[in-house]
Amino acid sequence: MREKITSTQNARVKRWQHLTTKKGHQKYQAYLIEGWHTVGDAIQAGRPLTAIIGTDEQLTNHGAVLPDSVDQFEVSADIVKKLSDTVTPQGIFAVVTISETATVTPEKATGGWLLLDHVADPGNIGTMVRTADAAGFSGVVFGHGTSSQYNPKVIRAMQGSQFHISLVAGDLGDWIARFKERELAVYGSALNPAAKDYRTVSPTTTFAIIMGNEGQGMTADLLAETTANLYIPIKGQAESLNVGVAAGVLMFQLNSHLLD
Repeated sequence: MREKITSTQNARVKRWQHLTTKKGHQKYQAYLIEGWHTVGDAIQAGRPLTAIIGTDEQLTNHGAVLPDSVDQFEVSADIVKKLSDTVTPQGIFAVVTISETATVTPEKATGGWLLLDHVADPGNIGTMVRTADAAGFSGVVFGHGTSSQYNPKVIRAMQGSQFHISLVAGDLGDWIARFKERELAVYGSALNPAAKDYRTVSPTTTFAIIMGNEGQGMTADLLAETTANLYIPIKGQAESLNVGVAAGVLMFQLNSHLLD
């Protein structure tokens, strides 16, 4: 069914706009995604959608793959601008239900896991989620102080990879403790006298790597609990690597057994 909406003051439009905020996510247990790449990935992954919103052109162009079970809403250009987080919006959105059934616990997690400790920049988060996807990781844990996976800028930066791997909000201290109880490696990322060259670590089947805040790095209490802390040797004059770049180097090295 397709319903046409032209007013930016429509109650549905106001609710959809609210779904771009933390309060909206908590109240409605849903969030808004934007752009065909992300909407298409959500459909292909079978994520629970409650609405598909777009211009007549967008809904018509993608009509063949839009699920019949999801209500469609044709909206005006003014509504697109109101909902969009981009300068030049494509004109298509979807409402995704936040599903708790997809949550993975550290007691049962397998494969490679990226743990984010107070990572703030949405672009860095998106880069790391996409790289975790590309490197064959099982999932990413958003620790305390890390920008939400439902933040519109984070959603856009992930470019659909959030539908290919598990994303979990969790206590990193608990994840470290549970992995260590299972005798699984948890690697920190730090440049200190006790840190190991990342190239000396042998890839394993199930493990975790923690990346810290862009300016401050990992918190001291987490650094003290890791199996080992790794560093990437720098040959040039740069003082450090961007956290997203560093995470990519480490993830591909530690999960290299899957890429042979």
